[in-house]
Amino acid sequence: MATSPDLTGLSKSQRAYAVIKSRITHGSYGPGYRLVLGQLAQELEVSEVPVREAIRRLEAEGLVSFERNVGARVSAIDPTEYRHTMQTLAIVEGAATALAAPHLSPDGLTQARDINARMRDSLRDFTPVEFTRLNHEFHETLYLPCPNPHLIELVRRQWSRMATIRSSTFTHVPGRAAESVAEHDRLLDLLESGSDAEAVESCARAHRLATLEAFLAQKEEEST
Repeated sequence: MATSPDLTGLSKSQRAYAVIKSRITHGSYGPGYRLVLGQLAQELEVSEVPVREAIRRLEAEGLVSFERNVGARVSAIDPTEYRHTMQTLAIVEGAATALAAPHLSPDGLTQARDINARMRDSLRDFTPVEFTRLNHEFHETLYLPCPNPHLIELVRRQWSRMATIRSSTFTHVPGRAAESVAEHDRLLDLLESGSDAEAVESCARAHRLATLEAFLAQKEEEST
């Protein structure tokens, strides 16, 4: 289940932003969902001003778009944008994971194994949003020890750009979930065996690109 964002100490605008973004990233507000200022203001017990500020901020992040005579909607999935973002994420996350490998502690590897085991268990009662949350946690465990903070920031930016898409990726290609868990095992095997950086980076990058290929293939099939 998705957890609610921590709203402690936030301004009204920040609270509105946190709540709306959480609902978008966890799939409650899917692509095309209309964000009605008055309705959200009433629900969040604030005026429309902080809600409008929050929506403008989400628009700047690409999570919300404005349509004439309609208003604010959650941005639809753009296959081209998805491709570009996933390709970028594959490159930067693969590099960060490879650089992090020598700094990944035994406890970190154990934690990653445990998360992947939970992902495997979740396949029995599959929920795409929860699976995605665990997937993010798994990869974060592997790349955060990277000693290059700029590279970590680049990875996080791409994950943020993927937020609205990631909540639906495994809905479109649920078969990728089991494959993803198996690929995680192979990546962990490389890390535990002390494989060289090139092998780790190649494995991490191929893993990310396999999801991209599966998603685009499914979208092409749906359009024919």
